[in-house]
Amino acid sequence: MQLSDPLDSSGLFPLDISSAPSTPQNGQKSVSDHFLVCGLGSLGQHCVANLKTFGVKVSAIELVKPAHWEVPDLPNLLEKLLVGDCCQNDVLLAAGVECCRAILLVTDNQRVNLEAALAARVLNPSIRLVVRSDKENLNQVLGAQLDNFVAFEPSQLSASAFALAAAGDNLLGYFQVGGYRFKVIKRRINPDHRWCDRRQLNEIDNRRRRLLRHFAVHPEGLSPTQISDSTDPSSASAQFYTWLPNTTVRAGDTVITLEVEPAREPLVGEQKKAPRRSLMQYLFRMLTQWQTWPRSIAAFWRVSYGQQIRRVAILCGLTIFALVIIGTGLFWLYYPRIPLPDAFYATVTLLLGGYGDLFGDLNPTDPLPWWIRLFSLSLTLAGTAFIGVLYALLTEKLLTIKFQFLTRRPPVPQRHHAVIIGLGQVGRRVMSTLKDLQQPAVAITGHEVDAEVLPQLPIIVGETATALEQANLHSAKSIIAVGEDEVQNLEMGLMAYRANPRCRLIIRAYDQRFSDKVAQLFPYARVLCASALSAEAFAGAAFGENVLSLFPLYNQTILVTQYTIEAADTLSGLLLSEMAYGYGVVPILYQHPGSADALMPSDDTRLQEGDRLLVLATIRGLRRIEQGKRVHQQWQVAIARALTQDAQFDGASEIACVAGCDISEARRFMENLPGTFPKKLYRHQALRLVRQLLKRQVQARMIAINHPNLTVFQRE
Repeated sequence: MQLSDPLDSSGLFPLDISSAPSTPQNGQKSVSDHFLVCGLGSLGQHCVANLKTFGVKVSAIELVKPAHWEVPDLPNLLEKLLVGDCCQNDVLLAAGVECCRAILLVTDNQRVNLEAALAARVLNPSIRLVVRSDKENLNQVLGAQLDNFVAFEPSQLSASAFALAAAGDNLLGYFQVGGYRFKVIKRRINPDHRWCDRRQLNEIDNRRRRLLRHFAVHPEGLSPTQISDSTDPSSASAQFYTWLPNTTVRAGDTVITLEVEPAREPLVGEQKKAPRRSLMQYLFRMLTQWQTWPRSIAAFWRVSYGQQIRRVAILCGLTIFALVIIGTGLFWLYYPRIPLPDAFYATVTLLLGGYGDLFGDLNPTDPLPWWIRLFSLSLTLAGTAFIGVLYALLTEKLLTIKFQFLTRRPPVPQRHHAVIIGLGQVGRRVMSTLKDLQQPAVAITGHEVDAEVLPQLPIIVGETATALEQANLHSAKSIIAVGEDEVQNLEMGLMAYRANPRCRLIIRAYDQRFSDKVAQLFPYARVLCASALSAEAFAGAAFGENVLSLFPLYNQTILVTQYTIEAADTLSGLLLSEMAYGYGVVPILYQHPGSADALMPSDDTRLQEGDRLLVLATIRGLRRIEQGKRVHQQWQVAIARALTQDAQFDGASEIACVAGCDISEARRFMENLPGTFPKKLYRHQALRLVRQLLKRQVQARMIAINHPNLTVFQRE
């Protein structure tokens, strides 16, 4: 799998970021920290707010000054606010496009976005273009022709969030990359769970699973959503790594994990199915290898087993072919004066029912043997029968192909299903995502739908009020109102919820203020603003990050981001542990050029130029990577002694791997115990090193640098 080949369902067209402006090291600013946003609708305002979290300068262009600001105090966040047409060169120049690092074109008019993108590239050939567009084919063509170009569509980008909200409490995230499916799963640990009182948190991780969050059972019974995020200044993330690896899983705990389902491969000893061979392939083999005719015929017959129509067609064709050969030979032998082609045409005429045409005008002076007439009549009867069968089979095949376009959709699910109101772009993607998740669903739309649109899913066409009754609303698990009108979404959603108050209600909104007010008045409804969800992806893409997908997790948006490591950026030369704990991101897939993919890669992997890495990150994590601001390592490992000579040797190897130091330095240190290893480590990194050393019979403990009297011991 190539990481540059993203999930189809996300609607993204990311490019290799090697052409993006390189990120400087040591937190230094790039040559230009000026960004331009064209279009200050809901999406544009949220993009400005997210860009400002990076500490950069942002200017904006809007055709008409907004009457109200969805993001409070937004004008004060802007360096410049120009009112004008962003397609005009003089307006772009006045906004400083020549010195901008990236331009975000997020107006509601796609033609304007593309036209302004081309104008900006002419004025600034190195500017990064982030365009709002749902023209997939055009986006792919432009992406191939223009460097440093990426196109998103907010509605498509956020569709998975609506599907996840309807799927249930236990599935918090879902995305696809190539042949891999990733799921974020929540587990509430009960006393009978295999992890309860038997596993530490570090033992949950493996090659197919990665721990994201852990909520210990709270004495007051608070749910995880009521527990505030970590504010530990030593932590790079308020979302990830807020747990201690040596914590034992207890009953009542909540565990959030990321799990991957790779593309299925044949099991050991399982034979792959032989590729199907066409008729021409078998005929060619029979002609070139005539010695194997019996076996080839038998093999072809076995291949066609179970396809009775094919067998009947083969038998009829072979019979007609044999009759043509026999008839041509008999007529040519009995009438040597006629050419061979005439004998062939006479036989074909008889097979096509031309007995009367051939013998009706014969000269009576030419006597014909009775067996010739009888054979000719037999040819006519046989041809009528067998050719009639071939005509029937051909007609049946054509009708089958025709009715495939009119195939009836599957029936409406009876219970525990999702009801999608509205079948626009978002509705269709929500249906597709639910199908991938094997969640039953039915869609309701007021307009006729082509047969090729989601042909394997049930769709009800009609007035919403009537269609809700047909959708088995009383037994539905969730209702998703994702139409184009947010007021109508609210109306239909509340009407459906009144009929079934036990279901989940998810409403699509376009304005964050509207979303907040609806959420306050109707706390049972989950209102999602597509602009607010996708704005973080646009902001991340402006810095060259390759955002593949996103999903919400505990009041934060998690961005699935791909990096291509360059020699001069902030990631080159780091261990994955230093990147993960220093920037607060979760590496989930690593690929070295020429090597196979590594799912849930080891912390000991060192990033090199050309490597590709897929991570989960919040906008805070992306900002840290962009600015090169890693949190400081605040832990060291003190080692008392090694119990054996082998333990001393193995301990040096573990120190070199986990700490990323030279093996000779680690061996010199192990030869002069006791002591404290001088390299500073992150908390999770130091805990892992202590754990590995204890396994090697090396006595070790952690020491906090700022609190030397505070030590942490690892249980053996």
